[in-house]
Amino acid sequence: MWNDLRIDGERLWQRLNELGEIGALPGGGVCRLALSEEDRLGRERVMGWMQELGLEIHQDAIGNVFGLRPGQQPGPPVMTGSHIDTVRTGGLYDGNLGVLAGLEVVQTLNQAGIETRRPLCVAFFTNEEGARFAPDMMGSLVYVGGMPLEQALSTRGIDGESVADCLTRIGAVGERPVGRPEAHAFVELHVEQGPVLEQQGITIGAVEQVQGISWSEYRFDGCSNHAGTTPMSLRRDAAHGAVATAAYVRQRVEQAGGHQVGTVGRMAFTPDLINVVPLSASMTVDLRNTDDSVLRQVEEDVERFARQVAEEEGLAFERRSLARFEPVDFDPEVVGLVETTARRLGYSVRRMPSGAGHDAQMLARVCPTAMIFVPSVGGISHNIEEYTAPEDVAAGANVLLQVLLELCQSPDVPRENP
Repeated sequence: MWNDLRIDGERLWQRLNELGEIGALPGGGVCRLALSEEDRLGRERVMGWMQELGLEIHQDAIGNVFGLRPGQQPGPPVMTGSHIDTVRTGGLYDGNLGVLAGLEVVQTLNQAGIETRRPLCVAFFTNEEGARFAPDMMGSLVYVGGMPLEQALSTRGIDGESVADCLTRIGAVGERPVGRPEAHAFVELHVEQGPVLEQQGITIGAVEQVQGISWSEYRFDGCSNHAGTTPMSLRRDAAHGAVATAAYVRQRVEQAGGHQVGTVGRMAFTPDLINVVPLSASMTVDLRNTDDSVLRQVEEDVERFARQVAEEEGLAFERRSLARFEPVDFDPEVVGLVETTARRLGYSVRRMPSGAGHDAQMLARVCPTAMIFVPSVGGISHNIEEYTAPEDVAAGANVLLQVLLELCQSPDVPRENP
């Protein structure tokens, strides 16, 4: 009888907008950096909704939060969720949709009086964005054992504060050890954050894989000197090293083609004065590809270029790795379930990769995992103008509902039809 069950799209939309009021920015965006005061308020709001829905709330030592709905039988729950932290100029849907759609699924089941065979769990993970603390997806990485808890807690953010101190300040240090509860399967609903679905007029993306991600920080050190009296041939200009490398990143990425992308997102000079040759320059390099062999080659080539420029300019050079995740393939049976469910519900669907990193790629290490994408208008994300239409939000949540029900009711992860 649950094949005809549907979520309440208006209620989900209302929660998305209500959560978006916490850390709201002029123009409609939101800023809730991980473990900030705004993050604390967002956590309280979402945990309050979990409590209203009768979920058992657990928080672990890295601040991940789990809302558990018991099933008819004990055992690892089917899990869904995402994150509620944002970048400094975030939108209302990135991460938040996956968490609040999970709560909407729970409320729909509660109202229909449906008790699932397996438990169902809605989670949100700490510091997915990595905008304040590197690496991104920190909470889910610690959850799956990919990063020691002690290392995560000692990490210092862009403001110099440690994860441990911030967790304590906002009251997010839980008593549950990391890695619990174990998940039977994990499905994450997310906005695409890209233009493909909208451009092709498709409602649902069945995500097959996530690109590999390489984050690095480059630092060039030279000699600070007068901008007017120092001949060009005698300069040791740290800015030249950084700017030339940034231009090469674009050139090398375009040469690689395919799914390869690259971004220089931050650059800073010291002393940062108009009439002084910079003493030092730092920059970040974000490289991504679904093919790890190509990604590694581009990484090597960019670093080789940076070292060559530094040598020619007489600069000291240092590279520091901030994060490195290999490409992840999702479980083909769960991906197939997403695709067939979307078609059964009458939605257009296509299989596709994800260019952004997500908590799901970490969960894929420990359980069958897949993702559901819905269109992002204009392909815009990490931007206050991020927007997904209400009907697409509801469509994604309805697919999530049916996929979670199938996983909760089946004795095992359903096999894809041959």
